Amino acid sequence: MKQGKLIIFSAPSGAGKTTIVRHLLKKFPQLSFSISATTRDSRGTEKHENDYYFISKEDFLHKVARQEFVEFEEVYSGTFYGTLRSEIQRIWDEGKHVIFDIDVEGGLRLKRKYEDDALAIFVQPPSLEVLKERLTGRGTDSQEKLQERFIKAEKELLYADKFDIILKNYDLEIACKEAEQIIGDFLAK
Repeated sequence: MKQGKLIIFSAPSGAGKTTIVRHLLKKFPQLSFSISATTRDSRGTEKHENDYYFISKEDFLHKVARQEFVEFEEVYSGTFYGTLRSEIQRIWDEGKHVIFDIDVEGGLRLKRKYEDDALAIFVQPPSLEVLKERLTGRGTDSQEKLQERFIKAEKELLYADKFDIILKNYDLEIACKEAEQIIGDFLAK
């Protein structure tokens, strides 16, 4: 497969996109997860080359200068995330389609670049309050970092209508079933 399809899941932190993507990876063996590069430190049980490519800010900026990223962004002050061209090619070389769990602006950049070969799905949480409860319940961020995430989430919710599909995650089991149908239909085209 020279170029496969791209399935983009975007949402504010805590909306459930990662859980939905993991579910889909179990259901669709023809999908492979795109591992993003980031300058942030790993959290909890995250592993390099499995969850993210954890790289230094200096290395990240060198890769930007060499145009090694399809898209990148300073998601939080001083913290960069991006999708390496080589990562997408690695997956296509395996004969698979790429599935992303990516921030909202990065997701829209990918959709603009790959157009009809990409399906952009926005995972919508029940409310901003529920989102705040989920993020706080994780216990992985400082109060300052949580506040930064809340502010970003409010802005990101305004982008929902720019995506091909809005997947409401009010009930995780239902959202996963709906996502299976959406992805099955897209891959069958």
